[in-house]
Amino acid sequence: MKLALASIALTTLIAAPLSAQAQFAKPEDAVKYRQSAFALMGAHTGRVGAVVKGEKPYNKAAVEADVAVMEMMSKLAFTAFPAETDLPNSKAKPDIWKEQDKFKAAAEKMQGEMGKLSAAAKSGDLNAIKTAFGGVGQSCKACHDNYRNK
Repeated sequence: MKLALASIALTTLIAAPLSAQAQFAKPEDAVKYRQSAFALMGAHTGRVGAVVKGEKPYNKAAVEADVAVMEMMSKLAFTAFPAETDLPNSKAKPDIWKEQDKFKAAAEKMQGEMGKLSAAAKSGDLNAIKTAFGGVGQSCKACHDNYRNK
């Protein structure tokens, strides 16, 4: 029974990013989706950042939960950049669609850094979390510098 539930959960997690792109009836829907995913990721990043800076006490379960949301949103957000979604209400630079390989590489780098942060969060080692959080921040900043309008 546990194996069946785990299999269903894994299938859902794998299929979610793939099906997300197909759900956008209008370009505006994709923009809203990715903005929402990034906003959620940012909110949870802020929570972990407060712990990393010592502004909030470390709680392993809370950090692990926040990082799990960050990691999932980092995958979902990037399913919402289909062609023709560089709309005026989007902060996305047109370079995203001109440099698809570089943009995809930046997304994959950030997702890789999120994976490291997830492993650190699960370990309970606050110093490892701080180090991995720095890598996430650097990868986010690099993508924002290249592909996001202020």
